[in-house]
Amino acid sequence: MKMTLPKITFWRAIFVVVLLFGAYATYLRFFHGLGASTNLSDNFPWGLWIGFDMLCGVMLAAGGFTLMAAVHVLNLKKYAPIGRPAVLTAFLGYLLVIGALLYDLGKPYNIWHPMIMWQPRSVMFEVGWCVMLYTTVLALEFAPIILERFHLEKPIRILHAISVPLIILGVVLSTLHQSSLGSLYLIVPGKLYPLWYTPMLPVLFFLSAIASGMGMTIFESTMSARHFDHALEAPLIRGLGRGMLVTLLIYGVVRFHDLISSGRIKYAFVQNYESTMFWVEVSLSIFIPVVLLLLPRVRENPISLYITSILMICGFVMNRMNVAMTGMERSAGVRYVPRWSEVVITLCIVGVGITIFTLATKYLPIFTHASAPQRVPERTVAATAQPVPELAR
Repeated sequence: MKMTLPKITFWRAIFVVVLLFGAYATYLRFFHGLGASTNLSDNFPWGLWIGFDMLCGVMLAAGGFTLMAAVHVLNLKKYAPIGRPAVLTAFLGYLLVIGALLYDLGKPYNIWHPMIMWQPRSVMFEVGWCVMLYTTVLALEFAPIILERFHLEKPIRILHAISVPLIILGVVLSTLHQSSLGSLYLIVPGKLYPLWYTPMLPVLFFLSAIASGMGMTIFESTMSARHFDHALEAPLIRGLGRGMLVTLLIYGVVRFHDLISSGRIKYAFVQNYESTMFWVEVSLSIFIPVVLLLLPRVRENPISLYITSILMICGFVMNRMNVAMTGMERSAGVRYVPRWSEVVITLCIVGVGITIFTLATKYLPIFTHASAPQRVPERTVAATAQPVPELAR
């Protein structure tokens, strides 16, 4: 059999370049330490790798527990066809978060210590255990997809028999650590800027994770329909859009009620860097998406929902970055700008995630198990959806 080399495309060439720079940045990190590979310091110890790779990575992987809760806990069986892509995204997201955490830890070879060195009063200990356990749950939820590929019926039946308690456990674990990521910042009331510090941070992190999970599901479903040649589940996308609107309204009410009742809303009207970042964040995450979703023609159009989801996701990514970085800079007395190696490693992690997702959808029954949903004409999707790097096709 004649072997053919993969076709060289623009995105594949970019990915190879990013991998090469990422390999050198990885060498700097693990052989020369954090000081040689980051702009972090004792005054500012958490930067891009925590703000984006960790906080945003966990949030964007929330589609798995959101969809599984809808299908198996709330009994909304109609969303089952988009459950597998959501679980794949969540599983990859958590694996990549763990990989990114190895870069940020001063001694990454000690990452296993929480398993035997318990600190039950530590929020970080709870987050570590929840992430570890939920990754295991996601592996078991994803396993039937791999087993189907090799027609292993007996293990599939065993996993299906325990699937409901497994999914309920996953929802509980996700609820705990999605909110606990906000609890990490409750110990720094004098350091985190008042626009972001609030005892309601755990609730806000949890609500934003649910909204982002639905937004990511809309995003990945639309992009998959465009690039992997399968039907776009238009009725399900519309249902997620309605759920996203309700969640954003609840999030917006909680956020601004807390700011107004505590008196911290006054900081939003001070002309400084923090207030500018705050208004950009809430515009992208609350105001613009809510206004768009209130319009029936947007709410009923899958492509309009796709664009709205992108805006909302960008807003909540900015929220996490503001909490982790913008809100901490004033008290630290520094203006943190990530070093090139921090950026390259983050891009490398994102690129690896896209590549594995592409390979999984190509070789595993991610979409083929579902009954054929309503198809949106391909020319409509192609005309509006932006292409993603076809790294592994």
